[in-house]
Amino acid sequence: MRAKGIFLLVLSIALFESAVSLNRSSFPADFLFGTASSAYQYEGAAHEGGKGPSIWDTFTHKYPEMIADHSNGDVATDSYHRYKEDVAIMKDIGFNAYRFSISWPRILPRGNLKGGINHEGITYYNNLINELLSNGVQPFITLFHGDLPQALDDAYGGFLSPKIVKDYADYAEVCFREFGDRVKHWITLNEPLFYSLIVYANGLFPPKRCSKHLQLNCTAGDSGTESYLVSHHQILAHAAAVKIYREKYQIHQKGQIGITLNAPWVLPLSPTKADKNAAARFLAFSYDSFMEPLTRGIYPAIMVKRLGQRLPKFSKEQSLMVKGSFDFIGLNYYYTSYAESIPCTGVNTGILHTVLTDSCSNTTSVRNGVPIGPKAASDWLYIYPPGIQDVLQYTKKKFNDPVIYITENGVDELNDGKISLEDRVRIDYISQHLFYVQRAIRNGVKVKGYFAWSLLDNFEWNSGYTVRFGIVYVDFKNGLNRYPKSSAFWFKKFLQQH
Repeated sequence: MRAKGIFLLVLSIALFESAVSLNRSSFPADFLFGTASSAYQYEGAAHEGGKGPSIWDTFTHKYPEMIADHSNGDVATDSYHRYKEDVAIMKDIGFNAYRFSISWPRILPRGNLKGGINHEGITYYNNLINELLSNGVQPFITLFHGDLPQALDDAYGGFLSPKIVKDYADYAEVCFREFGDRVKHWITLNEPLFYSLIVYANGLFPPKRCSKHLQLNCTAGDSGTESYLVSHHQILAHAAAVKIYREKYQIHQKGQIGITLNAPWVLPLSPTKADKNAAARFLAFSYDSFMEPLTRGIYPAIMVKRLGQRLPKFSKEQSLMVKGSFDFIGLNYYYTSYAESIPCTGVNTGILHTVLTDSCSNTTSVRNGVPIGPKAASDWLYIYPPGIQDVLQYTKKKFNDPVIYITENGVDELNDGKISLEDRVRIDYISQHLFYVQRAIRNGVKVKGYFAWSLLDNFEWNSGYTVRFGIVYVDFKNGLNRYPKSSAFWFKKFLQQH
């Protein structure tokens, strides 16, 4: 036992030294390095430039108690006005790509074409795209990152209704037409599973719907069906946008289009068959619930079997449209959990009528009193770098070896009110995850880029400004001044080393 412990210690030291020795030349010459962001978390200017309200604008003002520090994204990092400064920071560090999202209500204030196109919004994004390109930074545009136009939620419940498919496709086409001559990478949706679960199962995000049995302070919903319905409509909206892009724009714009999925990895809590099966079921009901339709046009068999009529069905035409509807897959990886089996009794009887228990598995970050890895500032984030290689190789093996971009990966520290630029934990986190990404590439996984979350400290949804994910410190108390952290200098050195 002692010999095994010594071996593991030596192995961990060797892995750490390997991670530290990585540099830009450890990756393919065309590999992209960048950072990721989203409109509501960065832009601010919530009531400027002709923008309509999003569900996040409404939510943060109507329910400030749902945000840890009662804050909102009205100003955020003010990148709407300071984008040139931020692009200059990217260029100085050496990034060659930037993933950002377009605010749907900044383009279509009422959410649809009938409500009119906001040309001030078009101008803003044109200016941002041109600024990026003139500084050698490739734009990766996400079309939907949670900030649904409030008008569409009011009109028909947003993604609860099939009407969303046409409105989203129309919005996407406006973006293809206006920006596609310069944008070569499109991402239709960010983390559709997260949107379905957090919004329609536990009520933590707008429009604050949740399962009735949870008895939370939220608008009554039925998570036994609503989350699956929302996921279904997101898949159809994604496929409709891809169809438009491929038929009308891709040939002459010469771009690529994909989707970004949650990619948390799971390990069995124990070596028992029950826990191994629980881990497989958890993946089937989470990651595979999108990858199976996108790859094969059908939902995972275990979902179909367990959910019955609660799971929406694709028509033959829809299945053909969904199947193969991506040129690349974006993966957001932050952590790994353990999965353990829980009783499945009652799944189809209404007793356990919730997406939170349908997989008959429970996840935890602790085994025998020992965490899976160091805990970050957020309660959900335990650091486990090997998981990123696991999910990459799982994707290659199970889903026909797709092109992949790591579209988010990062770690946070608490905002204690003091200016602190030393973030050694973040340097270790990024370097060790890049080590495992590089190992996956060596094993044949087609990883083409890595985007750290995030360039700047920003509004972190329900956490508000209580945690910081940026490699650049934002002083929210004093004019939003930007100060590079140690991780920014680390990245600059990393990208300069060939």
